[in-house]
Amino acid sequence: MAIDFRHFLTFVLLVCLLAACKTKVDNSDKMIFHYNESSGIQTLDPAYASGQAVIWPCNQLFNGLVDLDDSLRIVPAIAKSWTISDDGRVYTFTLRDDVTFHNTESFPFKEKRYVTAQDFVYSFSRILDPDVASPGAWIFQKVKRDKQGKPVFTALNDTTFQIELTEAFPPFLGILTMKYCSVVPKEVVAHYGKDFRNHPVGTGPFQFQLWQEGVKLVLRKNPDYFEKDENGQRLPYLDAVAVSFIIDKQSVFMEFMKGTLDFMSGVEACYKDALLTKDGKLNPEYKNQIKLLTGPYLNTEYLGFMLKPGDKDNPILDKRVRQAINYGFDREKMMKYLRNNVGYAGEAGFVPKGMPSYCPERTGGYSYNPQKALKLLAEAGYPNGKGLPPISLSVSASYADLCQYIQHELANIGIELKLDVVQGAQQRQMMRNYQLPFFRGSWICDYPDAENYMALFYSKNLQPVGSNYTYYVNPAFDRLYEASQRSYDEDKRTEYYIQMDSMLVADAPVVVLYYDKVVRFTRANVSGLGTNPVNMLNLKRVKIKKVKIIQIINLCVH
Repeated sequence: MAIDFRHFLTFVLLVCLLAACKTKVDNSDKMIFHYNESSGIQTLDPAYASGQAVIWPCNQLFNGLVDLDDSLRIVPAIAKSWTISDDGRVYTFTLRDDVTFHNTESFPFKEKRYVTAQDFVYSFSRILDPDVASPGAWIFQKVKRDKQGKPVFTALNDTTFQIELTEAFPPFLGILTMKYCSVVPKEVVAHYGKDFRNHPVGTGPFQFQLWQEGVKLVLRKNPDYFEKDENGQRLPYLDAVAVSFIIDKQSVFMEFMKGTLDFMSGVEACYKDALLTKDGKLNPEYKNQIKLLTGPYLNTEYLGFMLKPGDKDNPILDKRVRQAINYGFDREKMMKYLRNNVGYAGEAGFVPKGMPSYCPERTGGYSYNPQKALKLLAEAGYPNGKGLPPISLSVSASYADLCQYIQHELANIGIELKLDVVQGAQQRQMMRNYQLPFFRGSWICDYPDAENYMALFYSKNLQPVGSNYTYYVNPAFDRLYEASQRSYDEDKRTEYYIQMDSMLVADAPVVVLYYDKVVRFTRANVSGLGTNPVNMLNLKRVKIKKVKIIQIINLCVH
């Protein structure tokens, strides 16, 4: 029988290449999602789930009563339904009866360990335990205490859990979506103590496999996860999640471009211009290799004026000067040339794009209008800026470029801005002590309710009680804020928030720079990963298309 030598040679080459790429072939039937966490992960205990680096893996490992979908709607998780009393103080949750804790190698249960209401009593009480010192203890500050000072978390039976508040607080249900509110098994926490941080047991779509701190974290599929897709298939689709901890951002970019990483979040200066055009689009060169996913992110970047009464000659206490500064620079141009349009120009209120009460048509806002700025300066007694003393702006080094741009633009209308570059921690401390007349700030929402933004301007939240860093005091604003917190009607509360935000635009205690944007890059073979306004990493529905043999050959050759 004659042998086609070319076909034989191709066959031999294929065998050799596949042998050289043995790891690739061995894993070809598995879907393993790889991402990097440059800042490292300090803990896998949800009681300390503060910051994205910890929240993301905790979201894979744990569940709470309720969750958020990608449109910020509160949806069932372990609680399949709930009711709120007429006075807004008692929340009663009916739990699923089919949710089990992970059965891990380090702590194997003798039989399936089902979640009960008592597990939530323990988990929530643990957050308030002074010995635990959870940074999330504040989320339960409105929970009622009994005569012994214990929070009123009650298991009415195995599947009914109740929380009682001291007063109505409509955002409370949204607060319960935070990872602090995850359920954990008492016996496992008791067994490991502080080492629960690296022996986590939850109910999430993935369960703990391995953590070499600073090297690799591996989570594998939870075969008993309770959620299913629309076709009845049990989630998640992925077999595992692998997290690396490469610190150097340029190296992370190179690993992503090689295909070692499936996902990259955010935009760093070292690769911003390589991947994005000036308009914030994906560089066409990579359209067949990479997907760009973008959407609103609930973070408002701003400059804040400190309005504490004092020196009557302080020009920023004059609303017209603050408004002139707001009109005095082009936000659209700033975003295009300094941020590659990673973000949305802040030409509306303080509530960011992505929130239901973001409503530029109603709140108004500031766009570039130097003529109007000059008119306002003249009305304030500073024609063309004459007689206006220099205004000092405190800023950290990472935002110096934006502020230098604003400095240059304002100089064109006679406003002299002096930049005082300080370390971030020092700036925050001085801001809290009302020592900075003008400062750069940002506010990422803690929970998906516009109250979280309006609270920054409520007069009863002046330091040291709250986060009113601008010392904004407006009785009319306060009345609307208090009315919004007495109503459970979403439409009414949205209306209150729009009215409050329009007051902030008129009074200008801040200069809104931009509303942030979620930016995600994935390899082209990744599907099911979207974006959401809180930038949560949801991997339950992610799939990775298997790499074809010809792609493996190309990878090995190169």
